[in-house]
Amino acid sequence: MPSPTKKMKKTGIAFRTAGTLAATAALTLLLSGCSGLDTTAPSTVRAQAADLRAARFGTADCREVKCIALTFDAGPSEHSARLLDILGEKQVPATFFLLGKRHIEKYPELVRRMADEGHEVASHTWDHKILTRLRPEEIREELERPNQEIERLTGRRPTLMRPPQGRTDDTVHEICRELGLAEVLWSVTAKDYTTTDPDLITRRVLAQASRDGIILLHDIYDGTVPAVPGIIDALKERGYVFVTVPQLLAPGRVEPGKVYR
Repeated sequence: MPSPTKKMKKTGIAFRTAGTLAATAALTLLLSGCSGLDTTAPSTVRAQAADLRAARFGTADCREVKCIALTFDAGPSEHSARLLDILGEKQVPATFFLLGKRHIEKYPELVRRMADEGHEVASHTWDHKILTRLRPEEIREELERPNQEIERLTGRRPTLMRPPQGRTDDTVHEICRELGLAEVLWSVTAKDYTTTDPDLITRRVLAQASRDGIILLHDIYDGTVPAVPGIIDALKERGYVFVTVPQLLAPGRVEPGKVYR
């Protein structure tokens, strides 16, 4: 596993600073339902699926069992190889929302490994710019560049993206629709950008976890990957089955331009 570089550490520090100072208030507002953002729940997608007689999907049928999705933002990083080892040992699939600049371009072998090991590979934009502050052509570039790189590396074009800080609007929805992308937010956040304590990260996740939950973590921070085994074991003990975001919605399918949480 490569050792952390100064640039990688600088990236983590920048994310942590931004998250502490700016993202917390924005995410609280967004997740509290006060923003007026129109989102669709996984259970709604499943209920509206045309073929309710469909066979089981992936690791589980979430119409019958208690599912939850692990998602990781802003990688790959020097921690991602260990994370993939853990997920493999625990036989848990995850959804990775990857950054392009300094991440996909630095760790292409990890992007391939994520796809090869059955995880869902998705986009977190190219350079983590806040999409709602950009012109339409800039939004397209932020979304298209990682899509092209992921498709080149894995042979599969992403169908999911997560907007930085969860900030989105009608212009972002329309461009996502044009590009064949659905937006995925979250229902559980450990705010791992504010701490390096794995135990605290674990407690925060477990306190918020519920059926059809979408857990937001970041594999770029030092405390996150060490927390993952405990999170998985505790949630399995509670009867949860881990799935990717598309599996969480099955037999329904994501629709480009829609926002899921």
